[in-house]
Amino acid sequence: MNMTGERISGLEKAAMLLIVLGPEKSSKVFKYLKEEEIEQLTLEIANIRSVSPQVKDEVIREFYEICLAQQYISEGGINYAKQLLEEALGNDKSDEIINRLTSALQVRPFDFIQRTEASQILNFIQNEHPQTIALILSYLKPNKASAILSALPQEKQADVAKRIAQMDRTSPEVIKEVERVLEKKLSSIEGQDYTIVGGVDSVVNILSSVDRGTEKHILDTLEVDDVELAEEIKRKMFVFEDIVTLDDRSIQRVLREIDNADLALAMKSSGQEVQNVVLKNLSSRLATMIKEDMEYMGPVRLRDVEEAQQKIVNTIRRLEDSGEIIVSRGGGDEIIV
Repeated sequence: MNMTGERISGLEKAAMLLIVLGPEKSSKVFKYLKEEEIEQLTLEIANIRSVSPQVKDEVIREFYEICLAQQYISEGGINYAKQLLEEALGNDKSDEIINRLTSALQVRPFDFIQRTEASQILNFIQNEHPQTIALILSYLKPNKASAILSALPQEKQADVAKRIAQMDRTSPEVIKEVERVLEKKLSSIEGQDYTIVGGVDSVVNILSSVDRGTEKHILDTLEVDDVELAEEIKRKMFVFEDIVTLDDRSIQRVLREIDNADLALAMKSSGQEVQNVVLKNLSSRLATMIKEDMEYMGPVRLRDVEEAQQKIVNTIRRLEDSGEIIVSRGGGDEIIV
């Protein structure tokens, strides 16, 4: 994209977009980035003094076009996307977007099953080797992968979850072989570098959507087989900021277990939404005291903040295990009857 007569790098455009989105939305984007990416973007944002209305409009327009193209591709592939973009933006603009985003618009491996019902996929892969199942689930969206994982025999569930967590990079050759066995062919694999799939974050996303019984069985099994992996998964299953997803009664129950000093420290680096949700569930006197503690606390170490937040998360998980609170999750066990 040529803005005001000069080329602007992708990093600069990303920084401008975050400026335009504002701090609340940008902070949510940061949750999905690596530390080095956050550092680069933060530095770039700090170096940008202002964004003109013209540049702002161009950044938003390009971002919209990219999102539109990716949505069309996920719905029906590159040709389908090109056809819809031509109808929406015209031939020249469509060709420009497709050409500019060729690398970004590659169809993901196993794209042919992305729109298939989870039950059908289960029938298709349940008798495959656990490593094959783990590879396929790593490419599926968490809600669909969680449904399949929940439906697998219990003796396979923890094994598959562990393999997803320990998966790092899978070569195109291996993926091709899996797809050959599944009698499918994926054209976008050719010429690609090694593909990063799986990992602890991947299994956390999946386990966060399964029902509580399946999650507990998998974690209990992993605690026996690989206690360090089980603990790492537990730490990431529910982060402090997720407290906003709890109902008021549950938050009040959690807060009764928390030391006031830990609560003030935990909220020191949290967003306004988290602070508002927590403080509204405290008495006026205690809320005022916590706010004063935060104000007069001064600079604190990030490690201390994270430790305080983890104490609260551990309390939430303990109360959930005992049935005293309910943590909403994708598997449906948040329904009370």
